Amino acid sequence: MPSVTEESVLDALRVVQDPDLHRDIVTLGFVKDVRICDSAVALKIELTTPACPVKDQLKAQAEDAVREIPGVTSVSIEMTAQVRARDTATEELIPGVKTVIAVASGKGGVGKSTVAANLAIALSQSGARVGLLDADIYGPTMPLMMGNNRRPLMSDTPSGPKIVPVTAHGVLMMSLGLILDPDKAVVWRGPMIAQAVRQMLSDVIWGNLDYLVVDLPPGTGDASLSLAQLVPISGVVIVTTPQVVAQEIANKSVIMFRTVGQGQGREIPILGVIENMSGGVFGSGGGQIAADRFGVTMLGTIPLDTAICEGGDAGIPVLLSAPDSAASAALRAITSALAAKLSVLQYQNSQNPPRTDPA
Repeated sequence: MPSVTEESVLDALRVVQDPDLHRDIVTLGFVKDVRICDSAVALKIELTTPACPVKDQLKAQAEDAVREIPGVTSVSIEMTAQVRARDTATEELIPGVKTVIAVASGKGGVGKSTVAANLAIALSQSGARVGLLDADIYGPTMPLMMGNNRRPLMSDTPSGPKIVPVTAHGVLMMSLGLILDPDKAVVWRGPMIAQAVRQMLSDVIWGNLDYLVVDLPPGTGDASLSLAQLVPISGVVIVTTPQVVAQEIANKSVIMFRTVGQGQGREIPILGVIENMSGGVFGSGGGQIAADRFGVTMLGTIPLDTAICEGGDAGIPVLLSAPDSAASAALRAITSALAAKLSVLQYQNSQNPPRTDPA
């Protein structure tokens, strides 16, 4: 019986390709810890996101490929994930946070915060370490939607006192709504808003996160500008509804992020468009029109469903309150598409790191 070697295992696995990165899993460095005991083979496949939509498919293909090796009688594959950081500059402000996803919209009332909350939960359910930052300074709603309005604690650190984020449904969360008096309106000018955004990033103990989902206020005001200027955003998700007016105003958010990125000499990727409240009286298809207009990916549509509103009002987002609903299925599919898009961008950045001018 021919002997099984690590080289023969790796050669066999080269037929397994990541459909998004268009490279085989050996070349991509996904194959780890190959162990051979007589005729039994065990190994790990380390993906770039735990929310990989083709994880089971890749595992099955890898198992079939290894079983084809003469002499192999059993195969054991452990699927793991290691999210890659897009830009090490993030370490300066939020050490340990690998990926920053900004959720934006041109106008209010499109369900942006609801989408952000459910995206964070879906990423967490996939096994990722996730934080949720409510940067909607004037209308912080995450404490209500996530069912946790406890005032955060303070902790002494080597760099001074910092805020400990609260935990809601497995997600670390920070919001001005946890600190400010709920019966008072926020009446701040631009510099105060910029400082608040900075503090919620740098003065919060976020720890090691795979993803930080940031719920931005609607429009193109100071909070959105501050985040775009302070943090190397991994990508922006645009939330819209089917109506033409929502598409038109969403276009302003896309223009703002692209303009700020150009002004700083870097790209702020638009990850794609999500059409919320699709179907029924609102119609459908507007999200695809917007995505085509922006030249970006259509990540998916979320149907108009009263369970979404009821879950948000109760502090139990729809992924938890109605996990078998069509809305939850749509949100999980969108999250997988989003994670795949981020993985492609991060891989491309690792192959083409930004150029730096000589001193």
